[in-house]
Amino acid sequence: MNLAFTFRRAVTLFPGREAVVDGHARFTYRQFGERVARLVHALSARGVGAGGAVAIIAPNKHEFMESYYACALLRAVLVPVNFRLAPAEISFILADCGAQALIAHTDFAHVVEAAGCRQLAFAVWIGGGRPAAGCDSCGYEEFLSGHPGTMPSLAEPESDDLAQLYYTSGTTGGAKGVMLTHGNVTFHALSAVADIGLSDSDSWAHIAPMFHLADAWATFAATWVGARHVFVPYFHAGEVLRVIEQEKVTITNLVPTMLNAMLHDPCLGRHDYSSLRLLLSGGAPIAPETVRKIVSTFGCDYMQTYGMTETSPYLTISRLKDHLKDRSPAEQLAIKSRTGRPFLGVDLKVVRPDGSEVARDDREVGEIIVRGPTVTPGYWKRPEATAEAIRDGWLHTGDLAVIDAEGYVNIVDRKKDMILTGGENVYSTEVEHVLHEHEAVLECAVFGVPHDEWGEVVQAAVVKRPSAGVTADELMSFVRARLAGYKTPRAVYFLDELPKTGSGKIMKKALRERFAGPANGQPG
Repeated sequence: MNLAFTFRRAVTLFPGREAVVDGHARFTYRQFGERVARLVHALSARGVGAGGAVAIIAPNKHEFMESYYACALLRAVLVPVNFRLAPAEISFILADCGAQALIAHTDFAHVVEAAGCRQLAFAVWIGGGRPAAGCDSCGYEEFLSGHPGTMPSLAEPESDDLAQLYYTSGTTGGAKGVMLTHGNVTFHALSAVADIGLSDSDSWAHIAPMFHLADAWATFAATWVGARHVFVPYFHAGEVLRVIEQEKVTITNLVPTMLNAMLHDPCLGRHDYSSLRLLLSGGAPIAPETVRKIVSTFGCDYMQTYGMTETSPYLTISRLKDHLKDRSPAEQLAIKSRTGRPFLGVDLKVVRPDGSEVARDDREVGEIIVRGPTVTPGYWKRPEATAEAIRDGWLHTGDLAVIDAEGYVNIVDRKKDMILTGGENVYSTEVEHVLHEHEAVLECAVFGVPHDEWGEVVQAAVVKRPSAGVTADELMSFVRARLAGYKTPRAVYFLDELPKTGSGKIMKKALRERFAGPANGQPG
């Protein structure tokens, strides 16, 4: 399987279907196909071919989707770059992947210029103007002009051909390029079509960043079935709520921090969300209380997802088995709030340190390991890191979870985020879920800091809802009334915002480093 096939199917089968809505720009699949063909000709004329790397730094725009497909058709490698990275980090990525060309939005011209791009053969700019990039450059529409809108004769990509390189955020060390093949991403797309029921009646909203697989996978899955793509360049909760109503969005995938912001936006009650059939969330565990609010507010189905860049990304989805739909609404909501059962094509185990599987009793904690056709072949030019992550054919995720008799897993923590205090394990998600039940808490993160006597103690960073007057002592008492004493935070820090990665995940490492000073109290 390859992405070229998915592209040809959409353009041939749905030529008159509206494919793209991006502000004032609207294209049918026929027009989208013509634009991709022009980009293929333009890149090929500049020497981009099989195995060549093209980097892209851009918000969610139709040019991003065109670049995904043009590179796939050329058997080139697209390298999506997080636009929130520092110039030095971007410079490292461009050098590490050996990028020939850069497609960038002028919103990030200052970052690109600071990164230094003299090793590039050329740059193509989305948006107005033509910044000085230190290499030959032109505007995107100028780059396409003069080239035919018919596809040239091209060699068919092989399933094992590298399609994309996604660089990890580097929050646990140096950034690594995750290699995904045509086979990886097309198998995942087909699994998504089946597991969430995507069809040409759907309108997918690209809201989570397209440089991250939280959204990028949908580029391929939605195109395969001729669905409509609605682009929101940058996340602003009020704007997202407006677009859902205006463009009759049926489905999207968001990170929990985005959903939380939407639920608390002052515009929430001003729009009609009846077009929505399904909201997905992934990238981090989500509190059951937040799930309850999502379902009641938006009036649509909800499924939690869990995955990794290394797995294209989905590993699980909290879709209900048919016989579970007979359970009470409260029981169904509890299942939907879990991490989920294995995604189609994923072989998943929860194992002890010796490799044996934990009991399916929803209590014993083990590490999630996976294998299957969506799993990366490894890290770009990092054989040691690849060997450490993939052992005996199984990718070790580093995520700790329990599993129930129905096969639904529930993540309790990352290995690196588990807190060991006074000999007791504390899983941060359990404490976070309790904090989310307090009406004053908008966002929170629980983490451990070193303690001379107890090894670590539990602490929390909280973003309060506007006008909330809760104190740290009140929140600690709230948790203590619901959980064991050793799980109660010994300090609560109120912040205006939590540090996040480009994909919206909360960076607990940054919190641990910031609040690593002496902590008072004892664990219980």
